[in-house]
This record gives sequence, structure tokens and C-alpha cells, in this order.
Amino acid sequence: MLAALCGISAAAQGISPEMLKDISTGYAGTPADKALRNALNTTAINVLASSADVPHLDTSFSDEVRTKGRTDQQSSGRCWLFTGLNVLRARMIDRFDLGSFTFSQNYLFFYDQLEKANLFLQGIIDTADLPLDDRKVDWLLSNPIGDGGQFTGVADLVTKYGLVPSEVMPETYCSNNTSQMRSILSRKLREDALRLRDACAGSKNKKKASLEDMKKEMLKDIYHVLALCLGVPPSEFEWTRYDSKGEPVSTKTYTPASFRDEFIDEDLRDGYVMVMNDPLREYGKVYEIDNDRHVYDGRNWLYVNLPMDKIKEMAIASIKDNTAMYFSCDVGKFLNRKTGIADLRNFDYESLLGVSLGMDKRERVLTHDSGSSHAMTLIAVDLREGNPVKWMVENSWGPTYGYKGNIIMTDEWFDNYMFRLVVQKKYVPADVLQMLDGKPEVLPAWDPMFLPEE
Repeated sequence: MLAALCGISAAAQGISPEMLKDISTGYAGTPADKALRNALNTTAINVLASSADVPHLDTSFSDEVRTKGRTDQQSSGRCWLFTGLNVLRARMIDRFDLGSFTFSQNYLFFYDQLEKANLFLQGIIDTADLPLDDRKVDWLLSNPIGDGGQFTGVADLVTKYGLVPSEVMPETYCSNNTSQMRSILSRKLREDALRLRDACAGSKNKKKASLEDMKKEMLKDIYHVLALCLGVPPSEFEWTRYDSKGEPVSTKTYTPASFRDEFIDEDLRDGYVMVMNDPLREYGKVYEIDNDRHVYDGRNWLYVNLPMDKIKEMAIASIKDNTAMYFSCDVGKFLNRKTGIADLRNFDYESLLGVSLGMDKRERVLTHDSGSSHAMTLIAVDLREGNPVKWMVENSWGPTYGYKGNIIMTDEWFDNYMFRLVVQKKYVPADVLQMLDGKPEVLPAWDPMFLPEE
């Protein structure tokens, strides 16, 4: 049917011997082709495509947030959590004159996984009357749990469960290497989903309390696995604060909530605004992603869609005020992993392979070629005559990755592959804040623009 509508004859729908003969003329076998074949036989495409004409990019910045130390998420998809906590720790280090300090990512990851399990199971109960092949049910079963996420999860988890220093609940093998634990939890949750659906189907008058009891028993199993893999979260701990010179300042007993309240002076849920450069949708509008949250009783992902120049104004104002930001992008595109520099000129695939690769940002997102894949902490901008020429983010791939654990990106790369920024409200112009007063347009969780960052 589609071929007929496009004016393609039935005979031309497959690759016939005659068509193959014609198509094969695409490779001429010239001496240059043969040389490239020989090179590609033993060498990665991106190595051969590395451009020799990339101009030197210096590592100085006109404005930079003061930070100390670099974190490492290792083989896990927790970039969103590391980034959110890195934003908070930068402010805490500056406010209290600390040395290198980190929050426990493992502590909040425990509750993130428990909350996501509850979110999934409750979602199964809420959709029990829908058929198994319904789009939302299918999406739930395809995504029962994961370690990716975004800033809304950081805000909800910190608000609900508080914070602890990294030494109070340190990383484990399973927190640093999440794939096996995620696979087992996913299988268990899918099994539980079928049990819940069967229970709902068994009686139209199934009591709500009975389903809640079933879910609670299922969550006990999840808690058990998490405790074995990640450890048991502390309810109380003693911690000594040291200043930047290594001198002890105070020793106190804290709960996770009291620790948060003493050292974090921000309203994470209402004090920040998420802005996006989403080329698929109208600028100046607010969008909400349905069922895209970490906590069932938390908030969905909400953002204001803005052109890049508006986003840059806020980013520059925040950096100039020594305030880091949650930032996300399509990190793998045109990134030199040795130098940590993201530059559209790093790789010349077109000259190497003799094909054109000319989609713009909107076309790349529309065809699933690009999207936000990784969250990092925006900490620096280099301004020349008031205009940005490059940016720098603190990454969470360890202190030896890239440029001292950071990634430097040209302003042109920023325009093409940056998608999301979370900024404090005080850096957001009044006209943008007014946009939040309007009713958001609700988008489905399976939209390709809104995959969780890893």
C-alpha cells in the first residue's frame, strides 16, 4: 500500500538482480576507495575521520564556578543523580569553606530504585482495566525500572529522604555496576505485574486494600534485594565537618533530613526551573511529561521550551554568580574523548566516507538521530565582547577523563547538541516565569525527546 502511494511499482519494491547491479556502482573501487578500505579494515571510523584542521581551543574561561573534586558514576546510568548532587555540593563547599566533599549517591539511589518500583507497580494497578497491548501498559512493561532519570527525581528524592555524606553510605559494586541488579529487578517487577493484573481481573470488586497489601509484599522483596546490593540506608549518623584546611569544625549526630536542612538552603522543588531547547515544539510554552517522574507522589517532568539565546542568558547569569547548573546534552556527538573537547569540526565523516550528513537539530531529533543522553554540571563560560565562545561542564566519569574530568564545548556545538538546563528561579526572567502560570501541554512518556539521561 505504501509503495503504491509513493508511485513505486511492485517489481521495484525489493532489490532485484538488475537493481543490485545498478546500486553496486555506488562503489567505484578507485585507488582512493581501496586505500580507505584497507584503512577501515583495521581502524575505527572516528579515528580516521579525526580532522587535522581543528583549530586549537584554549582552556581558559572568563567566568567559572568554584568547584573541588570530580566524581565517577562508573558503569551505571546515574548521571542525573551525580549531576544534581554535584550542583548542591558546589554550593555547600563554597558556603561552608569545605575541602573536597561529596554526597552519597548510593543513599539516594537506594530510595530512587524503591520509589521507581512502587511507581511501576502502582501504574500497573492504575491500568489494570486496559488490555495488555495498550500503549501505556506496553510502555510500563518495557520500562519497569532503570537507573536513568532527570532533575525532578533529584528534587523529589532529596525533599523526601534527605542527604548523607558519601562516607556514611559509600558506593558498592552493584551501585557502580548496575546492569545485573537492574535486570533482576526488572524481571521480578514484570512477574509481579502479571500477578497484580490477574488479581484485578479475578474480581471486578477487588478491594483496594487487598491490592495495596499485595503491592506492599512485593516491595518488601525489592527492598530486600536493594539492601543486599546497596546496603541499608542509615536513619542516623555522626559526622565531623572539616574546613578547606583540613581542620575539624564540628561533630554532630544527624538524620538525613537534619543534614539536608543544615547544609542545603534551597527549595529544590519550587526554587528551580527546567528550560529546554526542544526543536520539535513551539517556543514560549510549558510542557509536562506524563508519568515521567521518580516518585509516585512526586511531580512529573515540567519544562519551558525556549530558543537558545534565552537559555544562554540564564546560564551566563548563573555562572557569573558562582552557581552551577544541571545541564544535559547529546554527549557522544563530535566529542574527542581524549581531550574532552566537543567541537563540530573534530570529525569529518563526510570527506572520509563520501556521503552527506546534513540534518539540522530538529531533523535529527525527529528521526531519533539525536536526543538528550547525558547530564553534567555546567560550570564555566568564556565570553568575548559579551558573547559566549565556549562552555565547560563538570562530568561524572572520573577525574582523569577528558580535560581534568571536564568537557569543553564550543558555542556552535552547544547550539546543536545542548537540550536541557535547570536554573534557580532568581536567574529566570520574569516573562519566562509568567509562562509557568499557564496550563502545560501534556506529552506521553514514550516521546523520543524524553528518554532518561544516563
